[in-house]
Amino acid sequence: MTSTLYGQENEKNSVKATVDTFFEAFHKGDTVLLKSVMADKIRLQTAYRDKEGKDVLVTDEPQKLIDAIANRPADQKWDERLLEYNIQVDGNMANAWTPYEFWFNDKFSHCGVNSFQLFKDGEHWKIIYLMDTRRRNGCGNE
Repeated sequence: MTSTLYGQENEKNSVKATVDTFFEAFHKGDTVLLKSVMADKIRLQTAYRDKEGKDVLVTDEPQKLIDAIANRPADQKWDERLLEYNIQVDGNMANAWTPYEFWFNDKFSHCGVNSFQLFKDGEHWKIIYLMDTRRRNGCGNE
């Protein structure tokens, strides 16, 4: 029982490290590092409510994110602050739920939650799916 719990905590730490590496790459603009934790066929989606109150789901190509990070102007600072981690692991599948605040050039922009789905491909966890929500209200810093 103890070794099972230790193994699960060890895997949770590995999943957290993968998510942390994703954001390290995001903040540094390092697309090589970013790709190292993403599966080749990652799926990216964003859910939000538009100005008319309609729920919207957008699916983006991974290359769009990679290009945005690679070509971010030097005068733009993107700071996504993860507020906590809720990680669940079952064998070679994991989920990381990470509420966040996003700051653009040191000004609050929006908040939401990231939902990472990961697959352990041999020795390494890879992000296979990332969905996030975005909102400006109910963020706790109004």
